[in-house]
Amino acid sequence: MAADYKGFSTRAIHAGEEADTRPGSPGDVVVPIHLSTTFIWDKPGVAHSKFEYIRTDNPTRHAYETKLAALEDARYAIAFASGLAAEHALMQAIFRPGDHVIGFDDLYGGTRRLFDEIIDGLEVSYVDLGVEGEFERAFRPNTKVLWIESPTNPMIKICDIAALAAKAHQRGILVVADNTFLSPYFQQPLKLGADVIIHSSTKYIGGHSDVLGGALLTNDETLYEKLKSIQNNCGAVLSPFDSYLNIRGLKTLAVRMERHQSNALEIARFLSGHPRVTKVLYPGLPDHPGHDIIKRQATGFGGMLSFEIEGSLTDAEEFLSRLKLFSLAESLGGVESLIELPALMTHVGLEEQTRRAIGISDTLFRVSVGIEDVEDLIADLKNALG
Repeated sequence: MAADYKGFSTRAIHAGEEADTRPGSPGDVVVPIHLSTTFIWDKPGVAHSKFEYIRTDNPTRHAYETKLAALEDARYAIAFASGLAAEHALMQAIFRPGDHVIGFDDLYGGTRRLFDEIIDGLEVSYVDLGVEGEFERAFRPNTKVLWIESPTNPMIKICDIAALAAKAHQRGILVVADNTFLSPYFQQPLKLGADVIIHSSTKYIGGHSDVLGGALLTNDETLYEKLKSIQNNCGAVLSPFDSYLNIRGLKTLAVRMERHQSNALEIARFLSGHPRVTKVLYPGLPDHPGHDIIKRQATGFGGMLSFEIEGSLTDAEEFLSRLKLFSLAESLGGVESLIELPALMTHVGLEEQTRRAIGISDTLFRVSVGIEDVEDLIADLKNALG
């Protein structure tokens, strides 16, 4: 089985895609897109295969889940129609009214909206989990879950996943880790002690800004069965075509992530030396406060960075207007470079006081560094900065 191979790219290309070489089979090298919504039964009560109905399972989605699980070294993977659909299913599975969750203060805005507006009766403490002692201070007798991102969005904060997971498990707390920013190529949170991994596969897994999706991964069979039941009964499944696009994305994940990272490091170094730039947040820089931690728990630094320039909101808007190669857009993880202004875009829903407490100023930019020629990217930034 390809999933047994040690090499990441070998598993990314072959896991879940063993060719059907039975007599009469076309012997597809690539898993086909199975569009059938239903599957035949041999007789009443006896299905012809493990597939019965598209909402419950589908051959293309199954191949994608098998591949993703192999890359995260997980027993189970479940693919959803979006990252938020995956998170919502997980929250339905693990929370009850009156439960308390400890979350990073810089969590993805969509996650915070689910916590604050959608899940009834949930108590949430947002703390800086990169600071020693913050987890312990936030703990309550009714704390049920520790919800981690590392790096965070958009402040690129790093936390010690293994240390926090150990502390959480000592108190009987489930640990959830969003691994979207680093992808399975650079970081595998289950090996660090996390109980559940979340992915917005819309980002680096899909990798081309053309497919929406999300996924949950775990080694806990009981939790997996509960999540599958919720998914089947609620129906937020990934379509066959989108499953195929995610399979295709995973096959080039390793080479893309290496290029994302090398470009991001060059850009971070350039920005650090520019007189108009007052702050650069990239964990690959030695002066980043989480540099030593990410070197210990991950194999790379990723392609996301944030930076701040001097001046006002007007200066920020003028800078953005001068860019030619970077696209002003939300989302991340595609082959093209994107830039956005969190204060007016991804995090505009947060109260100004909350944004500023996290560190999101009017001149803070979040950058998803693409895989273009880095010389062109730096030239575009240099021209826009003036």
